[in-house]
Amino acid sequence: MEMFDFTLIWAALIGFGIMMYILLDGFDLGVGILYPFAPDEASRDVMMNSVAPIWDGNETWLIMGGAGLWAAFPLVYSVFLPALYIGVFLMLAGLIFRGVAFEFRFKSSAKTRRWWNLSFFLGSSVASFAQGAVVGAYIQGFETENKVFVGGALDWLTPFTVMTGFGLMAGYALLGATWVILKTEGEVRTWAYGIANKLLWLVLAVFLAISVWTPTVNAAVFERWFGHLNIIWILPALVAFFAYQLWRSLRQHNDTRPFVMTLGIFMFTYLGLVVSKWPVIVPPDYTLWDAASAPESQLFLLLGFLFVLPIVLAYTTWTYWVFRGKVRPDAGYH
Repeated sequence: MEMFDFTLIWAALIGFGIMMYILLDGFDLGVGILYPFAPDEASRDVMMNSVAPIWDGNETWLIMGGAGLWAAFPLVYSVFLPALYIGVFLMLAGLIFRGVAFEFRFKSSAKTRRWWNLSFFLGSSVASFAQGAVVGAYIQGFETENKVFVGGALDWLTPFTVMTGFGLMAGYALLGATWVILKTEGEVRTWAYGIANKLLWLVLAVFLAISVWTPTVNAAVFERWFGHLNIIWILPALVAFFAYQLWRSLRQHNDTRPFVMTLGIFMFTYLGLVVSKWPVIVPPDYTLWDAASAPESQLFLLLGFLFVLPIVLAYTTWTYWVFRGKVRPDAGYH
């Protein structure tokens, strides 16, 4: 078994799981962020029905990524949790409020429905902001001594992490708008085209600001990107390409391509973050191999993970196939 580096295998699996979560749960969080701005209550019904059959399955990837980190890289938990307790709590609280709103909104009266609309919006917004702030904290790095976090409870909350938090909210909102375009018709689809065009420019502005700011926050990232010319620059070039194709597809009123192009923007931005930090997993100093559990533990848990992963992929694929097509007001999920 020495021919296999289980640490790299686990890194690839967890990285894949996190990317799947960002892409899939990102658009239903984005739908929640956009909720108060929908044209009317009937549009909100359609928007919620577009994600109601699949949102809980999307979060399976968050569970898998978290469980994989705990199993394969225990140092990540021992440093990240005390450093990010408040941010992680806000994220989980937001996801809970959003999840409750799915079920209770359709059972509520017209008088009380606005409170569940608010719960859906706030839960989605808080969860998205917390995820973005946590990413910003990861880019900044953590204060550690002998593999123990020694910083303060609010070290994760800085002007930079506030920017990354709002940046991810804007990105998720764009992903949600293009999902609404893909899944709806009529007035709500027309509205989504208009707001997606505005969000695209907001996302590009915020992402550019974060890209310029990031190298000043972390010297290692600056060295990785600007120390010498290499193939790494293909990633922002691909982000720019997908952004241009998104802009074109919005102008052409193509229903499918905007969502696909937005997925491309997220995927290559995510890969850019991975490349910027590789192979560090607990910044600023600890690599994947420093944080890894024993090879025997990694192998034992890998066997179970590789058994579950195809099932989750098959379930996800089947769910999206069953609920494919446009969502209409008279044929809702609930």
